[in-house]
Amino acid sequence: MLETGLNREQVTAAPFKDSVGIGSYRIDVHATSSGDAGVYLSTVPFQIPLGALIPQRMENLLPACKNLGVTHITNGCYRSHPVEWNIGESAGMLVAFCLKQHRMPREVRNSDEHLSDFQKMLGNDGMPIEWPKGKVWPI
Repeated sequence: MLETGLNREQVTAAPFKDSVGIGSYRIDVHATSSGDAGVYLSTVPFQIPLGALIPQRMENLLPACKNLGVTHITNGCYRSHPVEWNIGESAGMLVAFCLKQHRMPREVRNSDEHLSDFQKMLGNDGMPIEWPKGKVWPI
């Protein structure tokens, strides 16, 4: 039994309706030159929300790797290569989808229909957007 009261079989990624990918990596915030010790913690698998790829105040700008909108702490998870590649691939697929549909990225995220169509496109291309149910993950 984990500290959360959940068994390992019950631990899963928090669901994001706008998920465009998945990741799994420890929180790994390095020590600083000012003496901060850094943070090194285990995490559970996570989903990459499309909203983290869309800037709040700009149009026609998308991240290509670890430069998405996350906190300093969660950035430690998003900076591993497989997650960076997933972000870049999702951003590239979003551009292709937007060009084909004549939509802006924000429109895709804010419309259930467009978001669903985009997520189907990702799935058809072999990109998982959620972790398999019932999978046991190390913590």
